[in-house]
Amino acid sequence: MLNTTTRSIQEPARETPITAEYDVLVVGGGPAGLTSALAAAEDGLRVGLVESRSFVGGNMTIGLPVLGFLGQKGNQIIEGLPQKFIDRLKVRNAASEHRPCPLHMGITLVEPEAVKTVALEMLTEAGVEVLFYTFCAGVVMEGDTIRGIITESKSGRGAILGKVVIDCTGDADVAYRAGVPCEKGNEHGGMQPPTLMFCLAGVDTEKLRLSIANQPPQARTYLTDFIPAEYFGQNNQFIIVGLRELIAKAQKEMGLSIPNERTIIITGLKAGEVWINMTRVKGVDGTEAASLTMGEIEARTQIDDIVTYLINYVPGFENAYFTKTAPFLGIRETRRIIGEYVMTQEDVLGCRHFDDAIAVASYPIDIHRPADDGCTLIWCGDCYDIPYRSLIPAKVKNLIVAGRAISTTHEAMGAIRVMATCMAMGEAAGRAAKISVRGNRAPADIDVKELRRQLIAKGAYLRTKDSADRARELEDA
Repeated sequence: MLNTTTRSIQEPARETPITAEYDVLVVGGGPAGLTSALAAAEDGLRVGLVESRSFVGGNMTIGLPVLGFLGQKGNQIIEGLPQKFIDRLKVRNAASEHRPCPLHMGITLVEPEAVKTVALEMLTEAGVEVLFYTFCAGVVMEGDTIRGIITESKSGRGAILGKVVIDCTGDADVAYRAGVPCEKGNEHGGMQPPTLMFCLAGVDTEKLRLSIANQPPQARTYLTDFIPAEYFGQNNQFIIVGLRELIAKAQKEMGLSIPNERTIIITGLKAGEVWINMTRVKGVDGTEAASLTMGEIEARTQIDDIVTYLINYVPGFENAYFTKTAPFLGIRETRRIIGEYVMTQEDVLGCRHFDDAIAVASYPIDIHRPADDGCTLIWCGDCYDIPYRSLIPAKVKNLIVAGRAISTTHEAMGAIRVMATCMAMGEAAGRAAKISVRGNRAPADIDVKELRRQLIAKGAYLRTKDSADRARELEDA
């Protein structure tokens, strides 16, 4: 019924059919969701994964390298299921080694299309039931306990139930609809602007890297942010961040509109292919369809001037040509839940240990500032833990959150949001859900020591306060 006074429509009550029931229901098939589902399904539980797109892999499919496998001291800190996934990609020549990087600590290049195929293969082999083209439109609640989600798809409206639900949507879609308190952005509500990645082919990447590496120290004009020129002499696959003087020159001479103060170029695994991370749309709210639409439209208008700049000013791009854009905007920040513990900037920069740590991270605080064209980067010097309590939302039972929407401040989220870290959180969430189901207790009430033992036994990397504690945990595992 249409109410013209309130500008609303009252829909008639209806019965919604239950279309599936699982032990563990994972919502969202990105890096966190992939490993959550794989971990939960390892010993025979019935696991379902619901994804709104036609593929799994999330941000691993948009041309970005996977950041976060290596720590600030060069050691590998993400292992377990995330490493197994990279190993499977390597069989197809679709992933690089974990390459040290002075700015990002480590970069792991992946082939986007192979990610979709390999991820689906692994899920199918594990017995995970995957459902594509399906949105979470609501939740099924009994008091303060989540029992499942309401879905919308071409099949209509339905309900999928799960003994434990894992929210890996990146936007806390399930948690928000279930009534979990959430926050967005900084103290002013400003969120990091998204980027629409795009790909160019025909780039002479050797000319590009040598133009930086071979410059005399006293006459360097192709300056990069935090990455010394010598680095490019040692690596034929790389990320360039900087070249600010070339952007300024292009803007002055050609009047180009470039919404980024830095050139960000990522070499692909295919010869002559690069991905460009330079579009930037301020004011986008990734939880609102109209705002996302505005972001897509605006980002596409920015690409032509960026390509013109690259071809005319950056060495190696003289014969480059446009090939494709990513399938969706790369969203850096939306909702964050308020959980049992809120991770802070001080936790990150203080390299804090937690007794309930379920993952170790080392990526710096990296914030694309909401109000201008710059970034804030702060390194901690080593590693920091992610506590299990930050995956457990306040007020709602039987729900776990994994990925960038966990309980953090704006600043801490700028550090834990990268893909390898999200995969490690996903593995922990999946194993926690399994312990919860097997023990018939809520995720908040499981034995976290048992979760840590299982993670270590399956190859995950966790820190302890001293080597004796580490040895005891390994022995227990």
